Order: sequence, then C-alpha cells, then structure tokens
Amino acid sequence: MVNKYKSLASRALKSTAVKASTPFNRRPKSPDQIYGQLFVDVQKQRIYEDGKTFVDVVPKGRIKQIQQRYAIQHKNPDFSLQEFVNNNFYRTDGDQKSYESNPSKLMREHIRDLWDVLERETLKSKGSLIALPHQYIVPGGRFSEQFYWDSYFIMLGLAADSRWRTINGMMKNYAFMIRKFGFIPTANRTYFLSRSQPPMLSHMVELLQSKYGDKVLVEYLPIMLAEHKFWMQGKSMLIKSNSESYRRVVRMPNGNTLNRYFDDEITPRPESHHEDTDTAESIADPNSIYVHLRAAAESGWDFSSRWFSDPMDIRSIHTTDIIPVDLNCLLYHLEITIAKAYGLSKNYVANQRFELYAEQRARSIQEYCWDENERFFVDYDYINEQPTSRLSLAAAFPLFTKIATNGQARLVADRLEHDFLKSGGLVSTLQNNSQQWDSPNGWAPLQWVAIQGLRHYGHTKLAQEIKDRWLELNEKVYRNHGKMIEKYDVVNKSGVGGGGEYPLQDGFGWTNGVAAALIDEALT
Repeated sequence: MVNKYKSLASRALKSTAVKASTPFNRRPKSPDQIYGQLFVDVQKQRIYEDGKTFVDVVPKGRIKQIQQRYAIQHKNPDFSLQEFVNNNFYRTDGDQKSYESNPSKLMREHIRDLWDVLERETLKSKGSLIALPHQYIVPGGRFSEQFYWDSYFIMLGLAADSRWRTINGMMKNYAFMIRKFGFIPTANRTYFLSRSQPPMLSHMVELLQSKYGDKVLVEYLPIMLAEHKFWMQGKSMLIKSNSESYRRVVRMPNGNTLNRYFDDEITPRPESHHEDTDTAESIADPNSIYVHLRAAAESGWDFSSRWFSDPMDIRSIHTTDIIPVDLNCLLYHLEITIAKAYGLSKNYVANQRFELYAEQRARSIQEYCWDENERFFVDYDYINEQPTSRLSLAAAFPLFTKIATNGQARLVADRLEHDFLKSGGLVSTLQNNSQQWDSPNGWAPLQWVAIQGLRHYGHTKLAQEIKDRWLELNEKVYRNHGKMIEKYDVVNKSGVGGGGEYPLQDGFGWTNGVAAALIDEALT
C-alpha cells in the first residue's frame, strides 16, 4: 500500500506537471480587446438585449477584415449597425438542443432526461468559446459553457444518475484548463480568463474519491496544487514587501494570510458592458468600480448586498476590500485535501506543511469571520478592520467544511431557522434590494451547503425541513411551468425567482444536480 501511493504520486506529478499561468499577453484575447470600437458600439446601442449574446457570437470571416470593413462602413450616413452585425457574425444560442418537457413525467424523470439536453462537446474553439477535450454539462439558457462552481453541484446529480463518465470528462477538462492557463477560469470563454469562481475543485475530487477510492486524491494532487498556487500567488511578496494585499491574498493583522475575490482586469465585463458602464456613470474613477464588479462576478454572488456598503446601491460595491468567509472555507478544504493526498503518498513534510496552512486559515476564519455580536459567521472588511454586518448563507460554509465549533454551529442553526428559513427553503440574505443573490431568492447550491453543514453537526431535523421545503418548491414550479429554473423565490407564492442583470434562466444545471441528489439520498 505504501509503495502503491508513493509510486502513483510520482507518476501523477510527472505526467500532470502544471506550468505557471499563461502570461496575459499570450492568453486568447476577449471580444472587447479584439473588436475595439465595434464592440463598444454594439454593446452601447444594445444591438442585442442580452450583452452576453454578442460576446458569444462567431465571426463569419477573418477578424481583421471585419475590423477593416467596420472602420470604413460605419462612417456612411445610411450605415446600419444591426445589419453589419448580422452580415458578419452568426449567433450560437440557436445551437442549443431542442427540448420540450413532458408534464406527465415526474420531476426526477425530467431531470434525468435533461442531462443529454445540457451536454455539449467543443473540440474546436469558435469565437470566444474555448475548446475542451471532453464532453461537459452546461447550466442551460444563456449559459452554454462549463462553469466552474456550477459543475460541482451538477456532478452531484450526475453521480446520482451514475453518469461517472461525464463527471470524469469534466474533471479532465479542468485539468486541461489548469495546464493551459494555470487556473480554472469562470468558464471556457476567452472573456473569463481574468477570473475564476469559488474553488470547488477539492470537493469535486472528494466526490470522485467516494466512487474510486483514495487513489483519486493522489492522481489529482498536481491539479489541486496548481489551484492552490493560483489563489495564493503573491503571498511571499506580501511578507517581503510588508504589503497588505496583492491580487487574491491579504495579510491579516495576526500575520496569517486570507483570501479575497479579485479580477486581473479593470474594464467593464464584456458580457455585461452596458450594465457596468451604467453603474460607473456617476463614479469619478470608473476603473475603481469595475474591479469590484468583476471580483463580485468571481465570487459567483453577482450581485449581492454582501459586497455593498449601502445594501440598496450597487455603486457602493467594494468587493476587493472584503475577506469572504465562504471563499476561505473552500480554500481550507483544499489545503486539508492536499494534505491528505500528500499523506497517502508518504510525503510527510508536505503533508504537515499543508495541515499547518489549513490550521492557520481555520484560526483566522474564527478570529475575523465570527461575529460575536451577531453570533453568526460573516465576511470581514479588512480595510475598515471590522465585520461587514451583512448576514448571508455564506455563514453555512464553516459548517460545510467543519471549521465551526459545536457552539457556533448551534447558533448558526438557530439563526438560519428563525431568520432565513422561509416557506420554500433558505433565503440567500435578509436584504431585499432587487439583486438576484439577495432576498427573496434562494439558490440550489446554498441549500445544499446549508443542509450538509447542518448534518455535520447533528442538526438533522432542521436540515430535513430545509430539504423538504426546497424540493416542494422545485416540484411546485415544475408542475406549474414544466421547468427547473436557475433561482427560486422562497418567500412569495409564485416561487419563481427574479432580479439581477438578465432574465430568469431555465435548464438548470445546479438546480437539477442538487434536486436529484437530495431526492435519491433517501433511496440509498
């Protein structure tokens, strides 16, 4: 057994050697960088209602020729931008597989049918879409890519349906992207190559471990190390330069390092150019708000009062000032999982090093993200050196990753039951402000995290109540609309979620995954 894992680790480290991040100037350019003024004009004039449509289109000819034609033709008095776009690009949203739900089928059967509908294969890059070597599942609707943190919750459902081949393929896609770019981007689009998403990789590896055993931890050790390296880039520089923050790392007053969400660009998000420029219109330095908007997009919670100074005003966003409790819990889990993998391969020095990283992070989460006044886990504003006071379901992550004490878990459970639990499940925050990651919306991944976290600490009755209410809401909306949707209104009668920058999407990957896993767990 000893030699087996040590040998496996050696082979994995050699065959899966991960290079440093691709330099910015060698990464594929995003549509805003490629098309310049044409891009700005298309997004500003709202040629497409959804800004994501244009960044996903595919040019019909050579890009340089399209640029040259635009430079000449747009000066003509009778020039039609809509016609120019139609003549020079084709949309890919029509590539989606046609599907019409059968109302006579149970919701669980409907979910099983949807995997084939949501499956994609992109062996050749086209437009902004980056080729991947294996098939993958997309969220659905406007989202036709392999999204990072969505994939873990999708995989839960794929596992419930024994679609391990697809799970393995998606994991190999992530290994491919880490080798190519040095990190896992939000999704396989060129305009997502400046940011990641909540780091769920170690949870995906753990899911594979449940099927294939401990060898998976060693097999994916190089990939997890590359993931950790990406999030911790700049840590040594902080110590040497006595700086407070750099990219995604922040040196805390106690000397330990915690992480924040960040983005390597300071321009409007290409897929939300119109929305971002509108938000920044009255800001003296627009670049200062663009980085906060982009960082919030990396968090997956785009957008939420978690990131606002004024919970009602997105212009008060200050994401990069915030140490998110959920992000640091996920990185704690990554460090613990890396330590386990090193332990299996008998590299005890590295094992102890990562155990120390995890212990230091856990202590810092306790020190900075536990609010004794609220008796709840919160985010920490390191600029103002105080908790943000924004209560959200991010508080469930210390339970999900087993960082909380028993007493803290009890207090969090009490608050969830009395303040967050609504007729349809858990509400994301207690703030109602038209943002999609605030009240009255509930989201499948946060229900899963809360349910599992509560179970870890013996609060099974509350976990069951959340599960029952959430699945009843899923069933209700499915019966009424024949769809599994992106987000749900857990407070009001319709159950249909809203708010945010774009219309409600159906499909929907992580909703399907969580529902399937929760329904089937009673059968195993």
